[in-house]
Amino acid sequence: MARTKRKVNPLVPVAEQAAPLPRIYNVGGYVRLSVEDSGKKDPDTIEVQQEWIEHYIAAQPDMNLCHLYRDNGRTGTNFQRPGFERLMEDVRAGKIDCIVVKDLSRFGRNYIETGNYLEQVFPFLGVRFVAINENFDTLTAERGSDGYIVTLKNIINDAYSKDISRKVSSALAVKQKAGEFIGSWAAYGYRKCAEDKHRVEPNPDTAPVVRDIFMWRLEKMSYNKIAKRLNDDGIITPSRYLYQIGLIKTKKYNQSQWKPQVIKSILNNPVYLGHTVQGRKKSGLCQGQKQQHTQKSDWVIVENTHEPLIDEDTFRAVQAMSEQASKSYNANLGKHDHLGTTPNILRGLIFCADCGRPLVRYKSVTNKGTNRYYVYICPTHSTDITACPKKYIHETELKRALLSALCHEIELCTDTQKLIKEYSRSPAAVRQYNSQERKLTGAKQALARAKSLYGSLYQNYVDSLMDEREYMDLKSQYRAEIERAQAAIRELEQQQSEQKRQTVNNPWLKAFSGFREEMELTDELSHALIERVEVHSDNRLEIRLKYRDEYEELARLLGVADKAVAT
Repeated sequence: MARTKRKVNPLVPVAEQAAPLPRIYNVGGYVRLSVEDSGKKDPDTIEVQQEWIEHYIAAQPDMNLCHLYRDNGRTGTNFQRPGFERLMEDVRAGKIDCIVVKDLSRFGRNYIETGNYLEQVFPFLGVRFVAINENFDTLTAERGSDGYIVTLKNIINDAYSKDISRKVSSALAVKQKAGEFIGSWAAYGYRKCAEDKHRVEPNPDTAPVVRDIFMWRLEKMSYNKIAKRLNDDGIITPSRYLYQIGLIKTKKYNQSQWKPQVIKSILNNPVYLGHTVQGRKKSGLCQGQKQQHTQKSDWVIVENTHEPLIDEDTFRAVQAMSEQASKSYNANLGKHDHLGTTPNILRGLIFCADCGRPLVRYKSVTNKGTNRYYVYICPTHSTDITACPKKYIHETELKRALLSALCHEIELCTDTQKLIKEYSRSPAAVRQYNSQERKLTGAKQALARAKSLYGSLYQNYVDSLMDEREYMDLKSQYRAEIERAQAAIRELEQQQSEQKRQTVNNPWLKAFSGFREEMELTDELSHALIERVEVHSDNRLEIRLKYRDEYEELARLLGVADKAVAT
């Protein structure tokens, strides 16, 4: 008699297909304004954009507003904006899967980059994009062979931005040639005239400082000494002054100190002769240019536009001093090239113990140009001797100390390897290894048994060797046994791996044993084993070697091993 075909699962009913729940999008609203918001209720202020987005999202049943990202005073011609970058970080983290803007121009005006986000980036990340004014939604928008039709709108936005840039640049060039001041703030020593913002006049608070700087320079005072004197006298810097009167908002400038480069810039500026000097930096969106410094020959200088602070003879004398210093510097360039140079193998490793700045490697020549050596000095002290104690250490002395410390560590590494061999043969280590092996073998056997029982369970249920309740109970039991065995195996294998990492595969041991044959300090040796070197004012060195935590972990293990071996 033929055997009838057994049903696979006669007791499990076919589930009814449930209707899928509607998707709720986590929305990031994005608002942007090219200039600082004036607070006026025109269609493009930050507040108005925010209201549009909030009202729109509130009316959408499939949207939940998670966060509003703002960029106030940021151009739309590129995407290097803090608010937008935070938005994209949250998108990549999976916190945001829908972006809503008031219109495309708020999102971006560069049609190539904007199109790349709409056509490539957002689809790849699974992000929905909505521009309210354009009635554009990537969820419903049609795509042709060339992508979304919205690309045309982006081209218009991009062309509009460049057209505005071209017109503004042309207008500003006319003002520059007419000698009108168009900067945000006047040069140090001047201020904008109250009755005409395109003219400047001496600032009674800062003009005397400029005159003092020129006078001190005529007295052959160096840039460093002038800066130090101003700092000692409590004279605030140009940037700090602008911060305190509210023309700039960045707080870091309130702590600025006079630097030699600032003094040099003031002494070389023709504005103090009464001339309007503009165009020292330029940028042009219409030409696709970023801001950059221009050659002195390209500056726009209109003479005799305001009251001078310095007379012509004084200014020329100071410029002659600067030119002479430059000639002397250039004349000395290459003067001692015949002595050769050596590579700086300690770059990025040597720091000042007081100010924390990297020490500068300085080349010195003695004995009438016949002897060359290198020293490390603190740049903070060289700029202002009161700001940080002096650091002056010869490179040969430094190298000798570092090589000695590394050789000691490498010798310690060799001794430690011998201890590891002893430890591995000790009764305690052998017992621990055998115990782990027995436990691991037992866990693997338990896993195999549980998997076997779990695999035959359903067939036994179909063959009516158990009822449904027994089947469900045993299924749960065997599943739990499988998971416990797998967890035990992972833990035991992790213990074995950790044991090897602590001993033969210890990172400290592997790193230092690899340089056992080194006899001198090299670039590779230095950067492989040295973390940081701090130099104190008395030339005392604080050397931090790499892998110290791993060494201490190994030392603790071998401290226990020593006791075990001794017994």
